[in-house]
Amino acid sequence: MAWLTLLLAGLLEIVWAYTMKLSEGFTRPLPTAITIAALIASLVLLSLATKVLPLGTAYAVWTGIGAVGAFVVGIVLLGEPLSALRLAAAALIVSGIALMKLASSE
Repeated sequence: MAWLTLLLAGLLEIVWAYTMKLSEGFTRPLPTAITIAALIASLVLLSLATKVLPLGTAYAVWTGIGAVGAFVVGIVLLGEPLSALRLAAAALIVSGIALMKLASSE
């Protein structure tokens, strides 16, 4: 259950990162409100996951999900460039997340 909670927290991190971009410096009310709500929910879920999972593992996986997710959203929805080097960096992050999961005793 802690891993599912952490996954949801990471997915909400992607939401708030994306809507933060859409908020244009917090000048647009709806994206700003979604950013704040998703950020708070993400942190609450991360907090719940750390009751069971080691802090270092939970935080690394949470930020990794957010980083790779924001990377994908940037390319797919925002038209950001995709290069071999950026793709390799994302692959390394995903590898790190997988290793953290394997290294966890839970």
